[in-house]
Amino acid sequence: MGSSHHLKRLNMPRTWTLTRKTTVWVTRPNAGAHSVEMCMPLNAVIRDVLNYAKNSREVRSILHAGHVSIDGRTVRDARRGVGLMDVLTLGELSYRCILDSNGKLRYHQISPSDAEWKLCRIDGKSTIKGGKTQLNLHDGRCIIVDDAKAYRTGDTLQISLPEQQIMQHIAFSDGAPAYLIGGSHVGTIAHIKEHIEKRSSMPNEVDFGEFGTLARYVFVVGEDTPIPSVEVNA
Repeated sequence: MGSSHHLKRLNMPRTWTLTRKTTVWVTRPNAGAHSVEMCMPLNAVIRDVLNYAKNSREVRSILHAGHVSIDGRTVRDARRGVGLMDVLTLGELSYRCILDSNGKLRYHQISPSDAEWKLCRIDGKSTIKGGKTQLNLHDGRCIIVDDAKAYRTGDTLQISLPEQQIMQHIAFSDGAPAYLIGGSHVGTIAHIKEHIEKRSSMPNEVDFGEFGTLARYVFVVGEDTPIPSVEVNA
């Protein structure tokens, strides 16, 4: 059956950009901010995707030397998941995790200035002790704000790294550019035409004019916060 630290390559998520039949096992990411489908373990990213190491021992050596950080914070756990919109820094180079048009997780190199921020979608709001409002973000992050009415579920925050200060609030509104993280149009950017809220147990939908998709697949982005594109060979 294997341990909880590994899973079989044949059963790994389709979002992972790894070959399935080279070896039997692959590292399983630790439970954390992202689901297994939306992140890859640091060990696999450094060794198999970015090719900075030949084996797991070299990966551990790089990590223990303090050369790796995620969202501006040094990490030393080889099973730490690197997920959607995370900023991975190895030495002087930085990469942002995105989904391409085939629904695969890609780690695209970005400039040092782009590595100083990330986009986080608001997946929910909670009221905590003292009557303050806590924003629950897609990467497991929580931010406390004073004005609860200014933020809505589905909005996006541009936050600074590693300070986690809100740099920009991007509202989920008609006409806003949105990055799709699921469905048949995954990995593309389109402008929202209409947000269709269902008054039932059916999921909310978003109309883009030429097509529509579920609201949970929509990640609003700003005009001045570009998502790096990748060329994918069929």
